[in-house]
Amino acid sequence: QVNMVESGGGSVQPGGSLRLSCTLSGYTDGVDCLGWFRQAPGKEREGIASIYTDGSSKVANSVRGRFTASRDNAKTTLYLQMDNLNPEDTAMYYCAAGRAGPRWCPGLWTHLYDYWGQGTQVTVSS
Repeated sequence: QVNMVESGGGSVQPGGSLRLSCTLSGYTDGVDCLGWFRQAPGKEREGIASIYTDGSSKVANSVRGRFTASRDNAKTTLYLQMDNLNPEDTAMYYCAAGRAGPRWCPGLWTHLYDYWGQGTQVTVSS
């Protein structure tokens, strides 16, 4: 079992920045594919960033140039740096982890991920 806990959400004005963190614990051997997703009310869950154990990453077109995913050297913490936020970024943000290999990861499909955090809310408004 892998436990994941997000933090860093909150309210910010348009144009502002936030940095989300996600801490992994438990049996993390082989859990090499990490991702960030978000879900706004009434919308489907959207994959926005993914990072593989070799450091390769993928970012959704909707956030490219504004969001960056990274992980620490110990591979126990995942980050999402979000810059130039706009109201359309308002959503619940989730981190996720799975054992998908390099053929599929980095990838933004929900079925690649077996473990999910509880989510952290990000609200962008003036």
